[in-house]
Amino acid sequence: MKKILTVIFLLLTITIIGQTKGTISGTVYDKEVNNEPLPFANVFIKGTSIGTTTEFEGTYTFQAEPGTYTLVFSFIGYKTVEVPNVIVKSGETVIINQILSASEGVSLSEIQITATTNKESESALLTEQKKAVAIEQKIGAQELSRKGVSDVATALTKTTGISKQEGSGGVFVRGLGDRYNVTTLNGLPLPSNNPSKKNIDLDIFSTDIVEYISIDKTYNTKNYGDFAGANVNIASKNYKGNGFLEIGIGTGANIEVISQNNFYLNDGPNFSGFYNKNHPKFPLSNYNFTTSWNREKVNSPINISASLKGGDSYTFGEDSKISFFTVASFDNGYKFREGISKGSTSPYGLTAKEFDFTSYEYNTNSTVMGNIAFSNQGTTLKYNTLFINTSSQKQQEYDGIIDVFDYASNGGGLIQRSTFEKTALFVNQLLGNHKIKERFEADWGISYNTVKNDVPNRRQTTLSPDNPNEPEGPKSFKNVLSTSDNHRFYHELTEDELAANISGTYKFDENEEEEFNGKVTVGYSGKIKNINFEAIQFNFDILINNNGTPINQPTIEDVYNLDAYFNQENFNAGLFKINTFRGGANVPIALDPQTYEGNQDIHAAFVSFEYSFSPKLIVVAGVRAEEITQFIKWSTALDPEGGESEFNTTEILPMLSLKYKLNDKQNLKFAASKTYTLPQFKERAPFLYDEITQTSFGNPTLYASKDYNADFKWELFPKSNEIISLGAFGKYIQDPINEFTVNSASNDVSYVNSGDYAVAYGVELEYRKGVFESEIEKGDDFLKSTLSIGFNASYMNTNQKLDDEKVLKETTEAGFPLSTFFTNDEDKLTGASDLLLNADISFFKEYAADKNLLSTLTFNYFSDRVYALGTQGKGNLVEKGVGSLDFITKYQMNKNLTIGITAKNILNPTIKRFQETQDVTVSSYKAGISTKLSISYNF
Repeated sequence: MKKILTVIFLLLTITIIGQTKGTISGTVYDKEVNNEPLPFANVFIKGTSIGTTTEFEGTYTFQAEPGTYTLVFSFIGYKTVEVPNVIVKSGETVIINQILSASEGVSLSEIQITATTNKESESALLTEQKKAVAIEQKIGAQELSRKGVSDVATALTKTTGISKQEGSGGVFVRGLGDRYNVTTLNGLPLPSNNPSKKNIDLDIFSTDIVEYISIDKTYNTKNYGDFAGANVNIASKNYKGNGFLEIGIGTGANIEVISQNNFYLNDGPNFSGFYNKNHPKFPLSNYNFTTSWNREKVNSPINISASLKGGDSYTFGEDSKISFFTVASFDNGYKFREGISKGSTSPYGLTAKEFDFTSYEYNTNSTVMGNIAFSNQGTTLKYNTLFINTSSQKQQEYDGIIDVFDYASNGGGLIQRSTFEKTALFVNQLLGNHKIKERFEADWGISYNTVKNDVPNRRQTTLSPDNPNEPEGPKSFKNVLSTSDNHRFYHELTEDELAANISGTYKFDENEEEEFNGKVTVGYSGKIKNINFEAIQFNFDILINNNGTPINQPTIEDVYNLDAYFNQENFNAGLFKINTFRGGANVPIALDPQTYEGNQDIHAAFVSFEYSFSPKLIVVAGVRAEEITQFIKWSTALDPEGGESEFNTTEILPMLSLKYKLNDKQNLKFAASKTYTLPQFKERAPFLYDEITQTSFGNPTLYASKDYNADFKWELFPKSNEIISLGAFGKYIQDPINEFTVNSASNDVSYVNSGDYAVAYGVELEYRKGVFESEIEKGDDFLKSTLSIGFNASYMNTNQKLDDEKVLKETTEAGFPLSTFFTNDEDKLTGASDLLLNADISFFKEYAADKNLLSTLTFNYFSDRVYALGTQGKGNLVEKGVGSLDFITKYQMNKNLTIGITAKNILNPTIKRFQETQDVTVSSYKAGISTKLSISYNF
């Protein structure tokens, strides 16, 4: 009895003490996004540290002693609002709701902050992920900066289930490569910058322009149906806060580059990367080429970068606002690669081509982006314009056996290739959102994009020993394997695309909380794409005899001074002549280029329904109908007479997504859909792409694959910046498209619908955790120290059925017979790694209000993956799995100045490709450690 009385006394005491305080609670809304709840805003009593931060749903609550206070609401870049005369009574709750908007003329130093966040933060994006019914991931500018990511392709590899294709800006999503993915900018499609790719190379997009990147791995009716891996949407920066101007500069180097005594590039291209060069008007009857064949020494191969960013926003009237943001940047980078390269490996392990190679590379990226946004009473209009110019310059040398059977068979052959490639992308977008009363909302967007990809004046020369038995002896052009061994090549790809989206959403079934349980969305989207490709190659045909009399081809005194051979004097002497594949100067159509051109039109209508059957269960169901036309015609060296091919199809694409809310911190999600995969223009055009150790050409008989997709995911959000998730996925692909090695002496690669089906399934894990967080009071400031970790992993299994008879039957019926002879009856999907890992650890410490240190260590790993399927008894070409380690640190010295140091690829692993079964290494090199020092100043 005494114990019971004691407990009752203690409970009464606690109740009485608790009733001496009152409670302040409410919701904070964001005016910039139509009064949606604003998470992570700061709410506190003026002049004290009593307060809190709003939750995911914008809600807050905390206790205070009875009294009359001034309540302060703040958020980075938003106007601080003070609410006076808030009366707190003992045991009672006072509710204060508040709307915040972007400030005008308010400096950041005027905002009182107890927690630092912004609209690009990891926490804000996790909030959106938690709310979404779809299974999606987002990576924002804050996380990109923390991990030292400079381009979008690398950014994607920091998310679950995505790996990057070595040496390009292409990515694999759950083992599915370029043809299975879609790239958009602000929800509108982007053209490709590469004739061999469906998607634009994502490494040309600097993260300076990015607010966040969204990766939708499940299908939604608003997206185009040519999708099985992911829809990657780049959301460009939109500025809403105070005016700012930031200047940044940086410098660095690659350890493989600076370890070389000399660094070489080719004549012609300039430092900026805006170079272009047309062939001379009369290239066949005389030697009229002005650029040198010789390599040129570079004195200071040091990387530099520079950027200028600025933005501001203005409010006029009661509800009108206009804002703008602009960024201009330039980056370059030098690379050196040295290793081995082999080609045409037989089933017995014999390689017909064996080289030691060196590659000197110089890349540039120039970006200019600007946008302006206007909002007024539920209407928002945005205009975005983006220009990107990228260039890649390579001076490559291959020394060794050019053909083991009859050309430099003991080594000593030397192939030199000088390549410059430039891509110019110009994007224009106009976007609109109109909120009409509470029930109806309309969204629309139109875009016109154009991309031009040029390879102006690629040069290649091939020398061999005068005596095959003396590989280190004198070299000349006496032994010729092909008329194209020595050439100059020009190509130009232009792609124009007009696209439009429009949709309307109607909300219905308003509940007691004045929210709507359901909404229906209907819309249209379409895109019209035109592509034009032209290429011309001038072959320098070495003349071995003239009218039956042997020509004494001279010995080359200096293999790096080939201007001494290719000149007007030797042209007049008849040592060589200049032809195209159509003929020489006496052929009227000799200068007609190889071409392919085409158009792809897609028009779609869609409808989707979303309904909350309970506070826990939300269902989205929809269907999209697409009408697709793809037409291509060509005239190439493989088919000089030319031809054309067209297919039309209508696809009906259903989808279903479910979200079940286990509690305020946990979700279960499910998604299922049907999509398709189109072949690309390059995959259908019979044009021969010639590389040193491999060539490829298209197959006009290709047709679309059908894709069936299913996903399941569990999510837990312990805190605003933490997540634990586990997901499973499966895909069934009918009539998959694959690369294969053609049954021919030239070892060409082409494309076929390789079998009846392919399957991919696996599991994905993501974990982000704050290890510790401390806060100390220093004057009027609260200074934080945090340590956080992140980890994600994917384990996948892929398999496909390969069918030689199916391939031969379908290609023969279509008039373009191809034989495959796959080594295996079943095999993995190309590009698919069984295991993908990403991990990072970050430390952040504030020393003063405007002084802090941020350091991050990141690790990325992919296991072995198939590069190309084996044929005729040869094993698959496999890329060896590697791990990469990066370190990034940034020190903000004051409110204006920040210094950063970055070290990438610290482990510097060997990048290796090998042919399994025969166990032959066909390619091997090191990419080198890259370091960078950067300084930025914010006015």
